[in-house]
Amino acid sequence: MPELQTRLTRSLGLRHPIVSAPMAFAAGGALAAAVTRAGGLGLIGGGYGDGPWIEQQFAAAQGERIGIGFITWSLATKPSLLTAALAHRPAAVMLSFGDPRPFVDEIRAAGARLVCQCQDMSHVRDAIAAGADVVVAQGAEAGGHGALRGTFSFVPEVADELAARAPGTLLLAAGGVGDGRSLAAALMLGADGVLVGTRLWASREALVAPGHHRAILETGGDGTLRTRIPDVVRQLPWPPGFTARIRRNAFTARWHGREAELEKAAAEEGPRYAQAFAAGDAEQGAVWFGEAAGLVHSIEPAGEIIERMVAEAAGLRARGQAG
Repeated sequence: MPELQTRLTRSLGLRHPIVSAPMAFAAGGALAAAVTRAGGLGLIGGGYGDGPWIEQQFAAAQGERIGIGFITWSLATKPSLLTAALAHRPAAVMLSFGDPRPFVDEIRAAGARLVCQCQDMSHVRDAIAAGADVVVAQGAEAGGHGALRGTFSFVPEVADELAARAPGTLLLAAGGVGDGRSLAAALMLGADGVLVGTRLWASREALVAPGHHRAILETGGDGTLRTRIPDVVRQLPWPPGFTARIRRNAFTARWHGREAELEKAAAEEGPRYAQAFAAGDAEQGAVWFGEAAGLVHSIEPAGEIIERMVAEAAGLRARGQAG
């Protein structure tokens, strides 16, 4: 099995420069452990903060070296969740969508690496000021929550900023990374590795309903959109500037562009949404994947996905060097 050695692999002791995205509700302990066993670093998705669920997922990881990610603005309402997670000695803690500074000292004291996901250059500068060990440059192609910058231009701009202001800080590219070509491209753009979401969402270990897995196999990159409606229907107070990329379906056709009406109907529509999501209904609830859906043609074990990505990227790099 070829290896792609970068600053990330050397710093974190990995075989491959791949970290799995801490996707809320989908990235459990089994997926995180599978990614780590395959040579990357797996992250549990701490999401909005369900303490017993997080404990169950650390148990499901069976002692593998993994990390965890949190939605920062939500963690601020339940900071004890971080303390509980750090008791498991995670290799890294990823914070996204909020100010990381209140949590930095506790993360460092536990010996975990601080990973800050960023969606624009102001977020990057905040992450540098907070002393992040790793910055994730997340492009708008990504599934789930994000903002507006495109991966292809954002990653090299962040690489330049880090080289000038924080040369020891590592960089991960996220958004649209779904195969070996995109992994190789991210490394060429200046990243030290990649954060993979959608492609690993479409893995056997992910906590994803069969109906949602079937939906991604039927959907290309054009079949998603950025919208606020899943947050409106769930009455979640997401900060301005962030939207969710989800699959286009009957739910989005009914409510996208009618957010004010949905907000008024949320008390009635919220339970319907929750029931549809729990049932794996791919039409009446949000299906959380990104534009890399067009690169997904089967649901496979996470280890096989990573092996293929690395082999393809290593082959491309070797051919480029030979040329």
